[in-house]
Amino acid sequence: MSKIKIFALGGLNENGKNMYVVDVDNDLFVFDAGLKYDNDIHLGIDYVIPNIDYLIKRRKDIKGFFLTHGHEGNMGAIADVLELLPEVSVYGTKLTLETVRRDLDKEQLASCHLVEIKPHVKIEFGVNSIFPISVTHSIPDSVCYVLYTEDGAIVYTGDFVFDSTMMGSYKTDIGKLAYVGKQGVLCLLCESFYADKIGHTSPHNRVKDFIRNVLNKTDNRIIATIFPAHYYRIQEIFDEVSKTHRKIAIMGKKLQDLINTAIEEGYLTIDRDKIGTLADVEGKNTIVLISDEKEKPFGNLERIIKGFDKYIQIKDTDTIFITEPSYAGIEKRLAVIMDEVAMLGADAVCLSSKKHLLHHASREDLMLMINLMNPKYYFPVKGEYRNMYTNGEIAEELGIPKDNIILKLNGDVFEMENGEDTHSLEHIDVGEVLIDGNTQGDIGELVLKDREMLGENGIVIISCTLDKETKEVLGGPEILTRGFIYVKESQELLDATKKLSKEVIEANIEKNSNRVDYSKIKNDVREVLGKYFYEETESKPMIITVVQEV
Repeated sequence: MSKIKIFALGGLNENGKNMYVVDVDNDLFVFDAGLKYDNDIHLGIDYVIPNIDYLIKRRKDIKGFFLTHGHEGNMGAIADVLELLPEVSVYGTKLTLETVRRDLDKEQLASCHLVEIKPHVKIEFGVNSIFPISVTHSIPDSVCYVLYTEDGAIVYTGDFVFDSTMMGSYKTDIGKLAYVGKQGVLCLLCESFYADKIGHTSPHNRVKDFIRNVLNKTDNRIIATIFPAHYYRIQEIFDEVSKTHRKIAIMGKKLQDLINTAIEEGYLTIDRDKIGTLADVEGKNTIVLISDEKEKPFGNLERIIKGFDKYIQIKDTDTIFITEPSYAGIEKRLAVIMDEVAMLGADAVCLSSKKHLLHHASREDLMLMINLMNPKYYFPVKGEYRNMYTNGEIAEELGIPKDNIILKLNGDVFEMENGEDTHSLEHIDVGEVLIDGNTQGDIGELVLKDREMLGENGIVIISCTLDKETKEVLGGPEILTRGFIYVKESQELLDATKKLSKEVIEANIEKNSNRVDYSKIKNDVREVLGKYFYEETESKPMIITVVQEV
């Protein structure tokens, strides 16, 4: 019999950053390694990933990372993780690993261990084993994972819907799910994203009719933005465009590579004659398709709206088409985008989050999954706490005892021994790592505080030149300000700043000595001017002192 611990390093009480750890007798199985977008909470941060210090300490115990599908919320952190754990194996289906490879640099690709799996083929790890099962999501080759232990099966669903119209590499193998449920499921980790949505997600995840109406509504150019790697939506767009005389210009090398690879591998069925080039971008009958790449949602569209894109400028005849419904966390950003488009005189169309849904399980989908699995313990994951709580209520309605419904936060450990809850109060230290652009590693609180200070109060730079021999002041101090005061109306303040700075600098130059303590000068200038600025303006700008010798 086994001691099993289940906990999340990310993904509970939040959307994205999914990373769930199952510890079976000190063997660690890590499911998903996602990121989440910052949504302007932290200044200049592009995305956030889980802190994996716990995994680094136990790197020898890790059997692998098991990725459910190729969306950023579930695998977007893997390149950053492999920087710190290059020896750990990453398991995923063919398309999922293709998505991972696009995120890795050449050195990582050469040294990392990417292991391609196939649905319904068991992977052995001693007395434990992993069994992937095909599920339906908006990207092909999505799987859920069954971890077989001596005490029973632990199932992590990943993202899923039940939609009988989605076939091929999108199809759910309900028979396999039912078979696992018949064998006995110890614990089911099930997504909660749409737990509050009544009914099935299908058919509200299909929007061909809406796309057709948008195409028919205008004879002019349409700029359509999609969420990264939502293959099903790309297929729907091309299916409808194929019935018209229009062409689609795919913008961005990453999106072009994604679509070309998907066509070659059979994940997308597209008439290549409908794919345009840069020469078609300005065409009246063109659909310009854009997407974001590991940055804030609508980042590329914002660049176009602000006139920073070298290929696309928005015209008042254009239609901006947001092809995915909004979700918690991006509503405000979407509203700003819609306003900015309206100011440019163009039309803006977006899917209603009430009528249209992403490919996540709604209430009836969750009920069907619970009935198929019939788990002893039910562990809601992925979503804000209210979604997780509602998910737990659904399980309780279906007969799972309330004491067997596990509601946790990131780091809280659910422990079982011999298949029974030990009611452990153990907590793993968790946190977030803030990623800015291509920077690997955490930006850190000090950097964020500096950015906040700069954004709120601006900066003052004091520059001064000393004689190398005598240490006398030859030039300055000169004052440069940005974001602090309006210079033309603050000459008196600037004159006083120069006087105070010179007094501090001269006071720190020892007479008849070649020694100058530049660190003390900088600290004293910052202290004296900081007090003066606050008394005069009630602001606390960042103060930087530059002293040089000639």
